[in-house]
Amino acid sequence: MSQIIPLISSGIAGPLGVLHLPRLWQKASLEAAGKLHPDYPGIGAGYDQMVLDGLGIDKAAFVAFIATKPTYVQLENWILEQKGGSLDQGAVDSLNAAIKGYIHADDTRASILSAAGRADDGTIRDAVNLNNLDDWASFHAQEIAG
Repeated sequence: MSQIIPLISSGIAGPLGVLHLPRLWQKASLEAAGKLHPDYPGIGAGYDQMVLDGLGIDKAAFVAFIATKPTYVQLENWILEQKGGSLDQGAVDSLNAAIKGYIHADDTRASILSAAGRADDGTIRDAVNLNNLDDWASFHAQEIAG
């Protein structure tokens, strides 16, 4: 069975405007289907947990809902149901700012850039872009260069 590397960026938001939520849906859905690449957690302690906490969504309830195999739109609708029909825009803005502003440790940055074949010249520091490069390099190594 194919083990899929998620390629939706943490810098992408769906209609609700929540960064990383589409990626969290993809990773959790792939894990529930047994198709997520083993290097990726379905729901990790970083951005994944930040999104759940920022939205005030219980992890166990989220996992149970993902097990029903919802589309992305169904997930957003479920989240709105959990939150009484709307999201606190201030909380969403704070969450999005935290995601955009997260910086990896120097050793993590250096490792990702090295694996991607890019010099660590200090121009890429944010975790969203570093994670993108990591995903793309991993995808290329698995699916293209293989």
